[in-house]
Amino acid sequence: MDLKAYLEAKRALVEKALGVYIPSPNGPAALLGEAMRYSLLAGGKRIRPILHLASVEACGGDPEKCLGFACALEMIHTYSLIHDDLPAMDNDELRRGKPTNHVVFGEAMALLAGDGLLTEAFRVIAQEALEKGLEPLGVLRATLELALAAGAHGMVGGQAADILSEGKVVDAQTLAFIHNKKTGALIRASVRTGGILAGVSWDLLEGLGKYGEALGLAFQIRDDLLNEEGDPAKLGKAIKTDQARGKATYPGLFGVEESRERLESLVGQAVEALQRFGPEAEALREIALYVARRDH
Repeated sequence: MDLKAYLEAKRALVEKALGVYIPSPNGPAALLGEAMRYSLLAGGKRIRPILHLASVEACGGDPEKCLGFACALEMIHTYSLIHDDLPAMDNDELRRGKPTNHVVFGEAMALLAGDGLLTEAFRVIAQEALEKGLEPLGVLRATLELALAAGAHGMVGGQAADILSEGKVVDAQTLAFIHNKKTGALIRASVRTGGILAGVSWDLLEGLGKYGEALGLAFQIRDDLLNEEGDPAKLGKAIKTDQARGKATYPGLFGVEESRERLESLVGQAVEALQRFGPEAEALREIALYVARRDH
């Protein structure tokens, strides 16, 4: 398949929907809406919503009915980036080649923009489920899956462990915990929620979970490698910042070459996890291979 064309088509679909779900600001709190849209519509790979839609397709579901859930995943991811960039966290001034949210709108409005996007994500899920007549139990299960992945049991917990590990020598188990929670949990949920909404069987859902878990860790290892040796122009942000902050990373613990080997192994595991799926899962397979070679 032409993965580039597939990714572009799905990205355009998601970005158009995001612009609708978060309308242009007006009224006394208009600046909040502007701040939310600034980061949400700033571009990016949109890999989480695309994975969700590809998973729905792989399971024989209707991706159009699940577009709201896909966009909710991107809203949650964007909120996490806004908060990660704050001075109290990573103190980054560039994101996707543009000034970060707090640099443009101030720390208070950036905090509120993140809070707004997190809450709007669940509003969109509920609203779309009602309007498109999605199966209620499936929506409930998928929402629980997402909440677990995004909160203290997942992404937020991983971010906390990441902060607490700065400047310390961590072991492989701690590093895997940080990466699996901070990045991997939401990627895994992106895939599994697609299967849940499509009504896939439990055994196939387990395969999607294994795929998502391997892919999520591979994605973060690739991020670690890009921070170490990537092109700042393509990344839209500075490199070697992890090393400067004393962050726990795979290159820092295992070195660049072993990190590359682990990345390739995880991509192989992700593809292997889809062996019970047919050609409908080709996009998921191709995305796994793309993760290993992406340059931004």
